[in-house]
Amino acid sequence: MHSGVSLLLLFVARSCWCAPQQTCHPGDEFLGRCSNNVYEEKPKCTELNLGYCNDMEYSSTIFPNILGHRSRVDAESGAEYLLLSVIHGLLNGECSPEIRLVGCSVLASPCKDDKMIKPCRSTCEALRKDCAHAFEAIQMAWPYFLDCDRFFASNQEGCFDPLAGLKARQELAMSSLSPEEPSTIIQFTYTSNAQMYSLLKRTAAKCSHISHVYSIGRSTEGRDLLVIEFTNNPGQHELLEPEIKLVGNMHGNEVLGRQLLIYLAQYLCSEYVLGNQRIQTIINTTRIHLLASMNPDGYELAAAEVEDSNDPELTNHEGHLLNGWTNGRGNAQSIDLNRNFPDLTSVFYRNRRSRHYRIDHIPIPDAYWFGKVAPETYAVMKWIRSLPFVQSASLHGGELVVSYPFDFSRHPQEERMFSPTPDEQVFKQLARTYADAHATMSNNDTERCGASFYRTRGIINGALWYSFAGGMSDFNYLHTNCLEITVELGCDKFPSEAELYPEWKRNKEALLSFLESVHRGIKGVVKDVDGVGIKGATISVKGIRKDVTTAEDGDYWRLLNPGTHILTATAKGYSKVSKRVHLPHNMNKAGRVDFVLGKVPVEPDIDDHLFPTVDTWDRFDPYNQFERYSEPDVAEEGIERQEKPWWWNYFSQSGISPPHWLLRNV
Repeated sequence: MHSGVSLLLLFVARSCWCAPQQTCHPGDEFLGRCSNNVYEEKPKCTELNLGYCNDMEYSSTIFPNILGHRSRVDAESGAEYLLLSVIHGLLNGECSPEIRLVGCSVLASPCKDDKMIKPCRSTCEALRKDCAHAFEAIQMAWPYFLDCDRFFASNQEGCFDPLAGLKARQELAMSSLSPEEPSTIIQFTYTSNAQMYSLLKRTAAKCSHISHVYSIGRSTEGRDLLVIEFTNNPGQHELLEPEIKLVGNMHGNEVLGRQLLIYLAQYLCSEYVLGNQRIQTIINTTRIHLLASMNPDGYELAAAEVEDSNDPELTNHEGHLLNGWTNGRGNAQSIDLNRNFPDLTSVFYRNRRSRHYRIDHIPIPDAYWFGKVAPETYAVMKWIRSLPFVQSASLHGGELVVSYPFDFSRHPQEERMFSPTPDEQVFKQLARTYADAHATMSNNDTERCGASFYRTRGIINGALWYSFAGGMSDFNYLHTNCLEITVELGCDKFPSEAELYPEWKRNKEALLSFLESVHRGIKGVVKDVDGVGIKGATISVKGIRKDVTTAEDGDYWRLLNPGTHILTATAKGYSKVSKRVHLPHNMNKAGRVDFVLGKVPVEPDIDDHLFPTVDTWDRFDPYNQFERYSEPDVAEEGIERQEKPWWWNYFSQSGISPPHWLLRNV
């Protein structure tokens, strides 16, 4: 918890968090000491000398102020002034200095001709709208003394804008940028979980016509797994528009991918608005999903270790390197999320010699649910199953290479064995797309982290590197249509903050090229003779034993390399149709291949039991094992424990009731 928060709570415990009320005792009224006495001296303008507000655009104020403080001493000893002094820490730097300037305009309003000039209500309302996400992130209500209706004035009444000077300086700074400088301005610093949530929500609000945020679930400790989406029609799948996802921070101590996706979100939003044609084309033709942190709990552990390394009292000063290779890698249950997915690769290896066995949409074995399934894994599996993802990348750290499935060796005893999928050539092309567009990954002279990937120009089959079961990439490939690669971004899992901008420059083109590469191969719609799309139809490619299935409206995407391919579309109860397709090498977008299937009588097939049917694929947590395992803890008295905000323990331990305005959002 921030030191400012602790200070604020200590003050809360001893103070009344309500506006000072002016009372007048009978004796005082008789002696002429009350403010309603007609003989009281008229308030006059006085010099602004309020420590935390001395940088305002004016130099004179007046007391009593809007809140009833009768002097500078009263104002500085009030709870409102204390809140302004710690607000930067409370909100993790969000809405600063705007909220302080507006707060100061209430505590010490400008004075002219011995009359108070109130701040503008429109400024207050705009700030409250912009900062709602920041207060929501810390479960704190909007401060009562910034009540836009009570303490602010309309333009018609005559008011002043406390943010006018700040806005003017920002506009001047923007106008001074030369055309050669980047139009998009990004702050290349690390972000806490609260800052990440706020930043993503603010980005989505800024570009609400092309973006929105949604949660796919919660971590073990209750943190949102927040996704930001970019498309020209946010919130829904469009026919023939491919869906792509990028996942960062699966291992909590591998943080560069998390930051790159946060920067990418800001970049896509800003550049789209600024008219960048390339970015507009990407967003207008693609549905992009960015999960910046799959493991926010692990990140908290890793970040805390890095903060501790900067403690001057510690004798070991290794900075960010103190994090090592394991602290925060797993989630709050110490589960390695990239070993926690169903091991469908072993199922594939056991059945691969069966002529009829399909290797697409392999169902999850029921036995999997009786193991320890992390809530983060569960949420991502539901997410992967719910949308027709075509392509994906998971961003990691510790090496400089792109690996691709299979990650689990075809001989479990072999630690390093080349174990290709039927889509080996397509996967190699995906990996090459990222590695070649990266500033240094594919260079032969690039300094590596111990492995010799320069011989393969920065890409490798996962199992040939090292074998492991239960990985996310293998699960994507064998359970859905999605092809996922793993991008290792560099040797340092938690690089210093000074390295964030150089890393963005190295990876930006690779990220954009990877997004564009989803428009490769073929796409189309499978319909019946009446023109109605057929859900769940199968598209097979001769020579590649991996089929894809159609989405809700019958549309499909099949990543393929250039060449001649024979495609076959089929669905239960429909005829089979085949087409020969040639994809030229210079083709820079997916070819369109539609199918129309006629209905035929359904005849029982003796081999039906060999095929993973839709019914078995749909069996997801069939015995409700995950829900049982993840039930909320129950206290000794039988009362369910619910997640409490960060300030709850303080008041519980002190025996003091929280102020009513903090309780509004509980």
